[in-house]
Amino acid sequence: MTLTEKLLARASGKTHVQPGENAWVNVDVLMTHDVCGPGTIGVFKREFGNDAKVWDRSKVVIIPDHYIFTADSMSNRNVDILRDFVREQGLPYFYDVIDDPNGHWQFDASKGQLKQQYGKNFAGVCHTTLPWKGHLRPGEVLVGTDSHTCMAGAFNQFATGIGNTDAGFVLGTGKILLKVPETMRFFLEGEMQPGVMAKDIILHVIGDIGFDGATYRAMQWEGPGVHAMNMDDRMTIANMAIEAGGKNAIFPYDEKTGEYVRERVAENGTKADFEPVEADGDQLFVFDRTYDLSKLEPTVACHPDPGQRKLARELTTVKLDRAYIGSCTGGKTSDFLAFARVVKGRSVKIHTFGVPATTKVVAELKAAQMDGRSVWSILEDAGVQMTENASCAACLGGPQDTFGRMNEKALKCISATNRNFPGRMGHKESQVFLASPYTVAASALTGHITDPREVLA
Repeated sequence: MTLTEKLLARASGKTHVQPGENAWVNVDVLMTHDVCGPGTIGVFKREFGNDAKVWDRSKVVIIPDHYIFTADSMSNRNVDILRDFVREQGLPYFYDVIDDPNGHWQFDASKGQLKQQYGKNFAGVCHTTLPWKGHLRPGEVLVGTDSHTCMAGAFNQFATGIGNTDAGFVLGTGKILLKVPETMRFFLEGEMQPGVMAKDIILHVIGDIGFDGATYRAMQWEGPGVHAMNMDDRMTIANMAIEAGGKNAIFPYDEKTGEYVRERVAENGTKADFEPVEADGDQLFVFDRTYDLSKLEPTVACHPDPGQRKLARELTTVKLDRAYIGSCTGGKTSDFLAFARVVKGRSVKIHTFGVPATTKVVAELKAAQMDGRSVWSILEDAGVQMTENASCAACLGGPQDTFGRMNEKALKCISATNRNFPGRMGHKESQVFLASPYTVAASALTGHITDPREVLA
């Protein structure tokens, strides 16, 4: 069996499963957030009763992160709905934006978007918060009411996004009915050249197979190129499985995975034991392809979908209006460090927005030093508008006052985020070009899409 098949077999109490088979799977963690959480809670109460209790309080994680730093009253209300449910159920894992468990969230627009407006428990984007707070463990099943839940597959997990109805059922039973997906294998060998990042790998692959090329399939990543990657790089790749239509992404377990997980479960006091899965020697794949990382170049996904692959050096005539670095895919500390290496001592030529994925990233960027200066100050001095309010922000548009949102038509933005369908970051007639933090930084300096190797050299 493949990694995904072994995970689903274990979680369903079976010795063997095969693609196309339906299986009742026991869920280890359910995650929801402020966009889908209220709907999920509504389904749960409708089907199980207003006084019903969730199946296991320790396995529910609620993370407000999407429409947070906005004056939109309905968005603020959604966070209050989550808080009320957490209080009713006595849930321990709620990363609230305010500290008062009986309070109400209201964003203060008069304070602006740049300075901190959150309490001590707020964490940031759900997909980067889950590993940071010790909720991801190899060999487990994670479901979340967000399509990019697949990012957790970097940790040798089965992780996938589900809808509110399924999530409401999981809240009450801890189970979900899943069809076992076929598995596609992506075998990585060779070493990435200077200027190339993990984001270029996944953009290259999606361009190769198409933005629907992995529809309801598991994307399994193997090879020496995988084992050479750090966990941030693996998360970047796993995150965008859904951009190819994938059901999930899955990585093999190794000591890098174990070290990362052990450190964070110890830090947060979450469940410490885990049991990884290893693939069998006789795996069957519906697709099996090898990629030589040494041959990859900085890559861009052009409007209007992630499958529109071109090389950055082929797009130098594309003039830009803004640049954006952030989100679960491109807002990690390592992403900002790469961005800072390019812009250090220079100035951006277009409006450039920086949104750290978590509050921990904010702290790390202020503490990390380059040439005796904090990375945060290097970014600000380069002209990057940095916000301390870690969130999804303009990655998915949001209300009109969302930080970095494109409210005008015909704007062109190069972004380190993960999705570029029309209207994704705001106005439906704006255009988004997806690229690595290196490429986004280089393009911010020139005002047009730029191969970062030109600047790094």
